[in-house]
Parts: sequence; C-alpha cells; structure tokens
Amino acid sequence: MIDQEKVPGTGRDGAASVSGPTSASKATASSAPVAPGTRRPGGRTARTRAAVRDAVLSGLVELGYPGLSVEYVAERSGIHRTTLYRRWGNLEGLVVDALDLAGEDDWTPPDTGSAEGDLRALARTTAAAFADASAAAAPTAFIAAAFQSERAAEALRAFYEERFSRCEVIVARAVARRELRRDTDAGALIRAVVSPVFLGLFITREPVDEGQADRAADAALAAARAGVFDAPSPTGPTGPDVP
Repeated sequence: MIDQEKVPGTGRDGAASVSGPTSASKATASSAPVAPGTRRPGGRTARTRAAVRDAVLSGLVELGYPGLSVEYVAERSGIHRTTLYRRWGNLEGLVVDALDLAGEDDWTPPDTGSAEGDLRALARTTAAAFADASAAAAPTAFIAAAFQSERAAEALRAFYEERFSRCEVIVARAVARRELRRDTDAGALIRAVVSPVFLGLFITREPVDEGQADRAADAALAAARAGVFDAPSPTGPTGPDVP
C-alpha cells in the first residue's frame, strides 16, 4: 500500500474518487506544513514528509487517534522526535499535515460525456473506495480522528472542500451541454450526490452497492434539473433553461 503512488480514494479497480486519503501520495511537498492543495518542490524534505505521513497513517489505522503518539511516528518513520516537534509542533500538527499531503495529487473527477454518467461514476467510486477494508482503513481513520481533534476536523473540512471544488467541473460541463440549469449550485449538487453514500458507510454502517450509488446520483440530478440547487441570482429568477 505504501509503495504505490495512489491518489485519495482509490478503490479496488484503481479508480480514484472523492472519498478521502489513502496511503502514500506523491511526495511533492516539503516537510513544513502548508495550506491544503499547496504544492512544494520535491527532494529530501519531500521524502521526509512522505515518510512521516506514512507513519501517521499507519498509526491511525493500527492504534487510532487516542493511541497515536509522536514517539510512534518517530520510530515508524525513522525521523528523530526532536525534528518532528520542531517541524510539526505536536501530534495534531502531524495529523493535519498528513491529511494536507493527501490532497496534493492530480486526481480529476470522471468525464463520461454526460451529467448522469459523471455523477453515477462519482458516487460509485466513492462507495467502492470503502468496499475493501484495507483500502478504507486510512480514510476511515482520518474521519475518526476528526471527531477527536478540532484541528484534524478543520483539515478534513479543507480537504473535502478542495476535493468538491475539483468536481464542480462536472456541473460546468453539464451546463455547457444544456443538461443542467445555468444557475445550478455545483457544490451543493456534488455534496448531494455523495452524502447518501457517506450516510450508509459511516452512519447506518451498511454496504453501499452500485445500485444505491446510482440512485443517489440520479436523485441529486433530478433535483438539480427541478431547480432545487439553483443558486440565488443577483438579478432575480432566470427560469428554466434546460429541457
């Protein structure tokens, strides 16, 4: 898992999704914490940061956030704890930066040629990312950590905000094809697609198959076409502009 440069949310078939971070992402950033999505040069500091991130992920999966410690990360990564404290400050800093590094990838949302296909593919790959226990361990651990650390929660929100913003191109393409209304709130629609998937995975704890994923996408698409996700217009209502 650590020896592959996988993007966040990679499922068993290798298709990436919006789901969350997996193990090792591309080591393109320095060891100093940075804002989500900010890219840094490679080199030794990038390798150090990647090693620390892998150690944090391993610890979250193996021990959970309450059991993770700077000492564990130091032993697992081979980086002296003095260096960890100096560069990351504390355990929360390590977890936050590990999640930040997870977002520094070149993942792009699906492009199937239609709004229905894109949204269904997004929902399916999100669900598939959690179908395999080993693949789901890292993103699940990060979500659990966010319930116990406000800094981790802030980092998780930033991760998903950035991930959802990438998916807005799905809506832009659909508007250009006249499949969706031009006032459609892209962020609201994308969240409506994946929210039922996350509800099943993390709240009701039930498996989400392709049929359920498709229904979530289709329901969100139907709502968007009905104007449910229309963003307020400063010039007033514009009315429907799609068939």
